[in-house]
Order: sequence, then C-alpha cells, then structure tokens
Amino acid sequence: MIPAYMRALVKETADKGLTLKQVRTPVPNIGEVLIKIHKTAICGTDVHIYNWDAWSQKTIVPPMTVGHEYVGEIAALGPGVDDYHVGQIVTGEGHIVCGHGRNCRAGNGHWCKFTKGVGVNCDGAFAEYLCIPETNVIAVPETTPEEIVAFYDAYGNACHTATMFDVTGEDVLITGAGPIGMMAVGICRQNGARRIVVTDVNDYRLGIAKQMGASAVVNLKNQTVEDAMKELHIVEGFDVGCEMSGNGAALNQMLKLMRNGGKVALLGIAGPGTVIDWNDVIFKGLTLQGIYGRKMYETWYKMMAMVEAGLDLSPILTHRFHYTEFEDAFAVMNSGQSGKVVLDWTEERA
Repeated sequence: MIPAYMRALVKETADKGLTLKQVRTPVPNIGEVLIKIHKTAICGTDVHIYNWDAWSQKTIVPPMTVGHEYVGEIAALGPGVDDYHVGQIVTGEGHIVCGHGRNCRAGNGHWCKFTKGVGVNCDGAFAEYLCIPETNVIAVPETTPEEIVAFYDAYGNACHTATMFDVTGEDVLITGAGPIGMMAVGICRQNGARRIVVTDVNDYRLGIAKQMGASAVVNLKNQTVEDAMKELHIVEGFDVGCEMSGNGAALNQMLKLMRNGGKVALLGIAGPGTVIDWNDVIFKGLTLQGIYGRKMYETWYKMMAMVEAGLDLSPILTHRFHYTEFEDAFAVMNSGQSGKVVLDWTEERA
C-alpha cells in the first residue's frame, strides 16, 4: 500500500539547512516509475544546497525535496511502462533530458541543453518515494550491496572522468581527494594505470585514496608533487590528469606537470575568475576535456562492469545514518573527515 503522504528532506526556505516534513507522495504518470527509496547518499551538491551558498542561491527554488544519489525498489509503474517490474532493485540517472534536441538525438544526452537535475531542478530522492521517467531508471544486480549502489551517481562522475582518456600503462595525476577523486583512483588502478598520484590538503581523505590504490598521496601543505614524481620515476610529466578539486591553483599545477601531449579531464567546478596559463596548454599541445555527469548510458555499463570485475568501493563509504539523523550526517560531510555518507530510509523510527 503506497501512502498518500511521505516524509522527505525539503529545502523549505532560502536559508541554511533542510526540513524533515510530510509531503504528498508522487504518483507516476505515463512513462514514469515510482521508486520506494531504501538508501541515499549525500553528494557535495547536497552540501552546497544545505549550506545555502552562492551557487545554491542562484540555482535552487524552494520549497523542493533534494537529493539525487539513491537506491530502492520499484513500487509502482505508470501507464505504458513495460520494461521493469514492481520489486525490482534500481537506481537512476540523475539528469532528465529533453530527448529531442540535437545532442539527445545524436546519442549525447549528457550534453542536453535542457537538462533538469533530480534534486536540483525538480524534486529529488531524499524522501520515502521518488518518481522519475522510465528512461532514467537503471536496473542493478541484486548482488551489489545497496549502500554502494546508493552512491552510483557520484561513482558515475568519477567513471566518466577517469575513463575519458586511456590510462593503461600511463602516469595519472588526480587533483582533489574527495569521494569522487577517491573513486577515480580505484578506476584508474582497475584499468591498468602505471602510477597514480593524488593531491589534496586533507590527510583523512588522502588516506582513503591510498587505500584505493594510489601510488603516492601528496598533502600540498607540507609535500611536493615533484618529490613524489622523482620517487616514482615519472620523468617527462603525467600522461593523464583528472582535475576533481575545482581549485584554480591545483589546476594550474596540473597543467605545468603534464607531459607534452598530455590529456586532462576536468570535473571540478572552478571558482569565478579562475585564470590558467594558456601557454602551458598551447606549447605542450595539451587536450582539455570538460566533464559533466555521466554518458547516457555507456558510463553506467562501464561502472557496473568494473564492480562485477572486482573494483571495491567499500573503503569510500565511511559513515551511515538513519535519515532522521540528517543533521549529524551533514555535519560529518561539512567536517571533511568523511568519504561517502549514506542515509537509511528502510527502518521506521518515530
């Protein structure tokens, strides 16, 4: 029995924080699927929304249920949905695209100009139920732990970035050891990178990056990448770069440390006014590729295949909370002393 009302974490007003409240349970329309949420993960985007920073103030229109990393089971099918069944374990692609623009028709939905983000531009997954188009539903193997599937959306960002260029036998520099940077380490290691160096200023997160297979981790407060390169016999520079930090200084350092002809995938969102030395790009013949979301849907196939082949993402999951403890969960995320933080929506509490 699907209830008429459900509990959800709502950005209710234009201010810091979220509110746990009762809202109407969505009803699936033609071509839509209703998912009963089991677990959700907190993304950096959710932290921005919680903190109500400048980006959130320009982007989010309260009141709105937030959250876009989740796993659950199908609770109901809208008219015309035939490819899924009630009870099936699923997650979902977080970008709802138009389906008819040039990029969508060319198979490049991840570049759709009219994308709407679940939990950003429309109601999201920090709730007991979520309704999305069937085209966004991703069926997952029931053998994969649900708390890992809960952050597959973020894993997809890491996968899209770390597989943009061939890393087999290559030396890779990853700037930013947040959860997506940590995942990128494991992906590059899985795919045969020769050496992987990770930079950050957070020892806790660098420690997890080391667990995920980094050859060296560098805390830029007291260490240098150049010393790590010498120890690892990286002579001409890095072959592939994955910029995950959004820090202008980290980006500029990466460009200077790339070998001639190197390739850089850019996921981190640089702050306003970020300047780079274009001479590094031009005279080195570097390739720069911006990354947004996941390829729809090739990235999802690669993600699940790598996990089935043995990629272990469990070191990245550091904290678990019940959804009623969301304040504690966001405090942990804001502390920087965490990997992925998962909220459980299956256990009933007062």
